[in-house]
Order: sequence, then C-alpha cells, then structure tokens
Amino acid sequence: MAAQDRIAEFKGVAEMMPDDPVVRFGLAAAYLDAGRAEAAVVEYTEAIRLKPDYSAAHRGLGRALERAGRMAEAKAAYAKGLEVAARTGDLQTKKEIEVFLRRLEKAGD
Repeated sequence: MAAQDRIAEFKGVAEMMPDDPVVRFGLAAAYLDAGRAEAAVVEYTEAIRLKPDYSAAHRGLGRALERAGRMAEAKAAYAKGLEVAARTGDLQTKKEIEVFLRRLEKAGD
C-alpha cells in the first residue's frame, strides 16, 4: 500500500475515532514513512495527550522531531519516553529509545 493510501486510510479512521491513541499513532507512523515529519509530530503529540503513558508514542515523537531537525526537542522527547517506558515496564521501547538517544548525542559531539 502506498504511503498516501495509508495516510488517507488512517485519516478516515481518525475522523471516526478521534480519541483513539492507537489510531493517532498509526497516522503518525504513516506520515513519518511518507517523509512528513512535522505532520507526524502533531499526531504523536496527540496520541501522547490521549494516553500519556504510551511509551511507543514518545519514541515515535522523538524520531519525528529528529527527522524534522528539531534535535533538542527530540532529546527531550526521548528522555520523557525513557521515563515512561521504565515506569510502565516497556523494556523493548526503553532499549530502542536508549539506542536512538545515544546515537543522537554522539552525532552532537
């Protein structure tokens, strides 16, 4: 399925279920896959607003911010994501965020 088709599909579902954080996460991922980082930032932020302990959304937000060139905000999003993942016991997301954060900090050196 083409990126634009995935975006259109998720937008349709998001209109029917605007308060579903998983739908917002899916739409954000579709935007990110299509190279639309700023739109992904908006949707990941909305997913987090709807479900603050959604560690994968925090990870996605960090990735989207990083791709948008907003490195300081990406680091902050990753840091928050680490906290959430540790608190909720999401060890896989915690490990992934640690890798992304290390790589981001190394690139800044």
